[in-house]
Amino acid sequence: MAEKPRILIPLPDGDFDPTESATPWHVCSRRGWEVVFATENGAAPAADHRLLMGILRGPLGAGPKGLAAYQAMARSEACRHPIRYADIDPAQFDAVSLTGGHAPGMRPYLESPVLQSKMVQLWKQDKVVGAICHGVLVLARAIDPDTGKSILYGSRVTALTKDLETAGYVLTFWLLGRRYRTYPCYVADEVRAVLRDPRDFKSTPAMLMPFVVQDGRLVTARWPLDAMAYSLRLAEMVEKRIAA
Repeated sequence: MAEKPRILIPLPDGDFDPTESATPWHVCSRRGWEVVFATENGAAPAADHRLLMGILRGPLGAGPKGLAAYQAMARSEACRHPIRYADIDPAQFDAVSLTGGHAPGMRPYLESPVLQSKMVQLWKQDKVVGAICHGVLVLARAIDPDTGKSILYGSRVTALTKDLETAGYVLTFWLLGRRYRTYPCYVADEVRAVLRDPRDFKSTPAMLMPFVVQDGRLVTARWPLDAMAYSLRLAEMVEKRIAA
């Protein structure tokens, strides 16, 4: 294991959520961790431009703290020079954080068989795995060839809930049409379908209160308002494992 924690943050080339990507980067960087970004072909990533317009100008836009963290992340050498998905060596990392986002540019990331294969390897190497919002779909679609099941099978998780996904669509349809309805199937429904028991998908009616689900070395969250609680939990999990 590395002398200091090393975390992998895979991203699509574009259209990801700035808060959900930059908050883990901010928390881990402040703790002195090494952060490595990965994109499909090694191109520098860029967040959803609509979300970078802020709360007042862009529906569902990032808040001031999320925007500031993203701008700092985007300037960092690590973010400007990511590795390729194919070059990810799971043995070199202590943890991974999978970000979310709604817009169409997320699909190559969410559907990448290369990235899914790397997540299976990370999982089987007993790494700390975190995902937020649509990022949980990467794990849901990561099928362990030894079992034929998703690596989430048997775990308790959360992800973007149906209520939140519906609200996002309703709030943006007047301006963006179906841009933020990533797939016909709701994220929550797809994730539930790969679990051992649909009741292993956890939620809460308190939309505005941070909500994180930890199950062993797996931590998941729903949306940007969970990002700080999610990031702190992920960091604490890794540091406890290293200390032990």
